[in-house]
Amino acid sequence: MLVVCLGTATEVGKTWVGAAVLSGLRARGVSVAARKPVQSFEDDEPGPTDADVLAAATGVHRHDVCPGHRSYGVAMAPPMAAAVLEREAFTLADLVAELEWPSPPPAVRWVETVGGPRAPISFDADSLDVCDVLDPDLVVLVGDAGLGTINAVRLCATVIGDRPFVVHLNRYDDGDELHVLNRAWLSDRDGYDVTVTVDALVERLSGARP
Repeated sequence: MLVVCLGTATEVGKTWVGAAVLSGLRARGVSVAARKPVQSFEDDEPGPTDADVLAAATGVHRHDVCPGHRSYGVAMAPPMAAAVLEREAFTLADLVAELEWPSPPPAVRWVETVGGPRAPISFDADSLDVCDVLDPDLVVLVGDAGLGTINAVRLCATVIGDRPFVVHLNRYDDGDELHVLNRAWLSDRDGYDVTVTVDALVERLSGARP
């Protein structure tokens, strides 16, 4: 199963959700691998990068997740960060050509994009274009559970189109009335497939056996 992880925006927790889901799948005996084709980050801030987090969750080196030359130490969209750092321009075709998977292919292959669906991921493409090229079996759309999420999810769902997708509301609190109402609106009124716990998302994906 090929999964592409999109976010409704930046900083909604795509990486932490992905790491938790992949760890949960591994605990169930499902083979997994994660790839982050390109990443940007604030070089002066301590803490792991997205590739570090996904690598730790899947038991590999961070460069297996994101090639070293595709890490940009400026907190901007990757092509902007590359330009600021005076690094070479790159295309979506470059990123896709660098995607390498273990052999034999794992049961779940997880590709994390950047920002929201229309966030630039290369000089000629955005995160949604990754879906067009890779044609995943499932899109996981991670969004915040709080104020504004209905609008954000609806807008993203419009551009995702007919691709099968699951909405995952991150940082969901069953004791928060707004979170509960947002979940109900998105699932009951809009008809989206919504998960609010990592275990539920793991269950969705655990049918892919190694």
